Amino acid sequence: MPSASWNLATWDDEYDWSQAGEEWSAAWGGSEAQWFGTLLPRLHRFFPADRILEIAPGYGRWTRFLIPSCSDYLGIDLSPSCIEECRKRFGQSAHARFETNDGVSLSSAADGGFDLVFSFDSLVHAEFEVFETYVPEILKKLSATGVAFIHHSNLAEGRILEGGHSHSRAESVSARNVADLISKNGGVTLVQETVSWMDAGLIDCFTTFGRSDVFRDSKPGVIANVEFMSEANLIRKYHLAYSSLKPKASVK
Repeated sequence: MPSASWNLATWDDEYDWSQAGEEWSAAWGGSEAQWFGTLLPRLHRFFPADRILEIAPGYGRWTRFLIPSCSDYLGIDLSPSCIEECRKRFGQSAHARFETNDGVSLSSAADGGFDLVFSFDSLVHAEFEVFETYVPEILKKLSATGVAFIHHSNLAEGRILEGGHSHSRAESVSARNVADLISKNGGVTLVQETVSWMDAGLIDCFTTFGRSDVFRDSKPGVIANVEFMSEANLIRKYHLAYSSLKPKASVK
């Protein structure tokens, strides 16, 4: 059962970041292919966003796509080494800043200021007690029409296929209890997509949500995507040739 101390020890001290997290996008053929083939189609109507908050950016695998899409970016991570690397990598972006936190608080982010709160491939390791703090915090951070897109575990409800692995997913989190928590704290779930992950069943979920005072008339879309990794395979097969193209040097 991953804890805050497990996450800090794993991602700050023990994990080999030599590939900067790109290894987790291998099934798609790289993070560029995954961003444009999988994530952007789910997020495109929220761009451009004036202000973006990213939770747990790691070494900036998705940050490099988020920063150019906004005028003000904030990345918050539990790991000081990840924050240090992001500050080095994106130091030329004057509108981006990075802060550490305790793994449950977003106090360095302004209330009501963010048009998009984003987290992918990180909070799958956070147990439900973290979401009990994060969900009300996220709702406070959203602007009037802001939305959050959060990738989290569904292991409390999903079933691991025979021979599959848990991939260190949080055992206490499910699509259902996250949706209930959002509603309890004055939010509205817009879309929940449970997805198969690698060799396992529907152990992950993408939850998109906003404030109830804005989205109160919205009916949540519910998707059980057992073919998520087939999507990844198709992207790797047909998108990789495009995403690996190198731009020509500019001619003066």
